[in-house]
Amino acid sequence: MQRRLFTLAATALAATSLAAPLAARAQAWPAHPVKLVVGFPGGSTPDMVARAISEPLAQALGQPVIVENKPGASGNIAADYVAKATDGLTLGIVINGNLTSSKMLYSKLPYDPGKDFRYISLLTTAPLILVAPTSEPAGAAFFAEAKQQGDKWNYGSVGAGSVAHLGMELLKSKVPGLKPLHVPYNGNPAVVTGLIGGQVQMALMPPGVAMPQVKGGKLRAIGVTTSGKSALVPELPPLSQEGVKDFNLEVWTALVGPASLPRAVQDRLATVVGQIMKTPEVRQRLFNAGWQAVGTSPEGLKRRVEQETALLGGIIRAQNIKLN
Repeated sequence: MQRRLFTLAATALAATSLAAPLAARAQAWPAHPVKLVVGFPGGSTPDMVARAISEPLAQALGQPVIVENKPGASGNIAADYVAKATDGLTLGIVINGNLTSSKMLYSKLPYDPGKDFRYISLLTTAPLILVAPTSEPAGAAFFAEAKQQGDKWNYGSVGAGSVAHLGMELLKSKVPGLKPLHVPYNGNPAVVTGLIGGQVQMALMPPGVAMPQVKGGKLRAIGVTTSGKSALVPELPPLSQEGVKDFNLEVWTALVGPASLPRAVQDRLATVVGQIMKTPEVRQRLFNAGWQAVGTSPEGLKRRVEQETALLGGIIRAQNIKLN
């Protein structure tokens, strides 16, 4: 019995001794500037999130945090860059698709979202807003008109495979008779132009893009893609009030590192980022840009990825959506 107790005590002591250096190294990290890679151009919504957290993150870590934009392929170029980083100093801000739908859409995706990243934290969320030209009716009358028009109507998105595209296909599955055809554009400004010009009759857009157009009288907001009202746009009804059942979809950003990032550093970053996302200054800055600040544990981000992978995967499979 004494020998067994001694063995248990020695094992516990060894574990404690091992954990102490790991914790110390995590606290000492980083010894050099940190790179925060964004897969979209300057001024994009993920870029706004990166710049909102870069300064407070630098203060917390004691090293500069440099935002680097690597746009292309809906953020997948940057995501692949982060996944393959080996310097221990490269992190990435990604969007929904990079961690969820991309692996189902692209047969040759150069990274594995489930294996090649350390999930750190969900950063921000926002509902999508269903918008239409001002010539179209509001509320339930809009859906009645859309059903009547069938495939004579079009909807716009920022590109095939985007959340705006998959979200509209999900909406069509929830509203029998809704059959608008997809018209992909290169970015939301082009979608706005298409809506105003009448080339498309509806689109899903984040609040930061949609609301300036709605408040300026250029577009009509039909509702938001949440089960209840959104704090970001409390004046807009959820689409459930217009008869759309079980439809809840958001766009979001998250912070990840390569799988080689030590677990202790991952945990420290999650704690630091969680604290940053609670500060009034960061919350207000993001709110003004159309984002709700969140901040979660790595496990919380993993759950979100799993839930949305199942949701969007169902649409991708049902519609047999594939991209080269």
